[in-house]
Amino acid sequence: MKRLAAVVALLGLATATAACSGGSTNKSGGSGGGGGGLFTTIDVNRPGLEASAPANPYNPKGNSFPGYSSMKLGWVKNHLTDPNQALPGIAASWEIAPDNSAITLKLQPNAKWSDGKPVTADDVKMSIGIAYTQGSTAFSVTPGAAGAAAEVTVVDPQTVKITQDMANPSPKFARGVLDTTVLPAHVWSSVLPADFWDKLKAARGDDAAAEKAREEVTALGQKVIAFAPPKDVSAGPFVLERVNPSEALLVKNKYFYNAANVAPAQVKFLNYTGNEQIWNYLTAGKLDHAGFTAAPTDVMNRIKAAPGAEVIKGYSPVAVSMAFNQSKKPYDNVHVRKGLAYLIDRDQVTKVASPEGGTPALTTSGIHQKAAQAWIPDTVPQLDPYKPDVAKAEEEFKQAGLTKKDGKWTLADGSAWKVSMHAPAGFSDWLSAQENIKGQLVKAGVDAEVVTTADYPLYLEELAAGKYDAGFWLMALGPAPYDIFQRLYGASNGWTNVAGKVTHSAPGKNGNWMGGPEEIEVDGEKINPGELTGKLNSADEEAAKPIMAQLAKAANQDLPVIQLWDYVNTQFVNNSRFTGWPHDDSILRMGTGVLASGVWIQQGLIKAKQ
Repeated sequence: MKRLAAVVALLGLATATAACSGGSTNKSGGSGGGGGGLFTTIDVNRPGLEASAPANPYNPKGNSFPGYSSMKLGWVKNHLTDPNQALPGIAASWEIAPDNSAITLKLQPNAKWSDGKPVTADDVKMSIGIAYTQGSTAFSVTPGAAGAAAEVTVVDPQTVKITQDMANPSPKFARGVLDTTVLPAHVWSSVLPADFWDKLKAARGDDAAAEKAREEVTALGQKVIAFAPPKDVSAGPFVLERVNPSEALLVKNKYFYNAANVAPAQVKFLNYTGNEQIWNYLTAGKLDHAGFTAAPTDVMNRIKAAPGAEVIKGYSPVAVSMAFNQSKKPYDNVHVRKGLAYLIDRDQVTKVASPEGGTPALTTSGIHQKAAQAWIPDTVPQLDPYKPDVAKAEEEFKQAGLTKKDGKWTLADGSAWKVSMHAPAGFSDWLSAQENIKGQLVKAGVDAEVVTTADYPLYLEELAAGKYDAGFWLMALGPAPYDIFQRLYGASNGWTNVAGKVTHSAPGKNGNWMGGPEEIEVDGEKINPGELTGKLNSADEEAAKPIMAQLAKAANQDLPVIQLWDYVNTQFVNNSRFTGWPHDDSILRMGTGVLASGVWIQQGLIKAKQ
């Protein structure tokens, strides 16, 4: 399966399978330095090129390539505990106030657009205005939104200060600011009305006029999405030259502030429609870089055997789990969920489904195991590892009132029980995992089936509607503690957090498809995991740690999901034409939605092979 960046809501996080198709191949890496050569890759964030789409980073099909042509203020990392760490982008440096109340940005002194005009603070302010129309994390018009900006001030042509609304602060405020895409005001300013900032100020009230102003700001979002610049004007290392259904060609931006250290003269993005195509390109050594693509072991071995091939691995703050709809019997009984956890060999599942892209989860904690060692090292040894144990599984089933007849487990009333697992078509690793789990369960006397859903959007829709008994669910989305645990104890399990106030909805209401209990007993104390998760949205690092320990224990003993494997940031590269690929994990931890190789190139890390 290919991880996207958006999970979309997280999903903005992961999405369908990736692959590549059509297009030319590399012939030469060029002559080094700022030299030349063609760099060939794919855009892991979308499975197809739309030739008629605009060079618009907000258009879902837009021909804008983050890291290559479109630029952000900073390139956020997925640090284990600090969500605000980032590499420089259009912002060369920044200073975060000690109380997290503001971030002051200094722009790259030599930054220019591809038409030769300088990048200024006014470009940044306009870009922030556009971000408001999209409801971005730091630039939200929702009343009381956590981590929202209060003011945007142009200090001088190279300096911008953004303050946080401290009524409901978030420790990841700076991350939300740095993740802003910067656009040229001389091209894009027409999408915002002349009175935009007055309208935005009015939207911060709590009367009918403020509500109307908020609606007007939000309505501008569609205008932004539909905007089609006459041509691509880029502040990145490359600018779009042309695109057709097979490939997009980008050429070097001579005005890029670090152009002297950008090795390729051209970049080609190949179109793709399925995993098999990207396997073929990698096996033939035709891609200089590609993000992770799920592949069976035999294919992975062929990819590794290609001349110049190398697999680079780093940290990826995502895990995959088998999630239960506790509104459906017998999954409302924790002993059933525990019994299944004892039957599923996670090592075996990972080996079959994601041998290169994942590591078996040590246990269910709600946190990626690397992050858990950083956040709650003393708690991890206290958690039940749920190692495969048929005897323990049978004891749990008996406690749930299940009975075993003729070698098959049945429900308490004697009726048949079948574990029905769902996954979207094209998610090869998920489907392989479920088939393996099915085999393990059937061997233990638990009937099981795998049901394929047509596509990922439909899968999410039906999952949210409570149509499935069990499905796969992305979780542990770091680096911010709130983002990690809201996957288990957020809207999908009944809790919504609006303006810092957490409310709970009954199973089947307001998107609550998990249907877990509102309170859980941990260490002899009743806790409300959704309310604790809400506290993480404003807690600093030290305050977050004891809360995360409680939530990890809650997840471990109540098992709203069975954590199967923790993803690894696996990158495929080829050393035949270009070298210098980073192996430093802190560089590899790029945030979602970013084409990491573009950032590496603009930083001057990648060199043409001599």
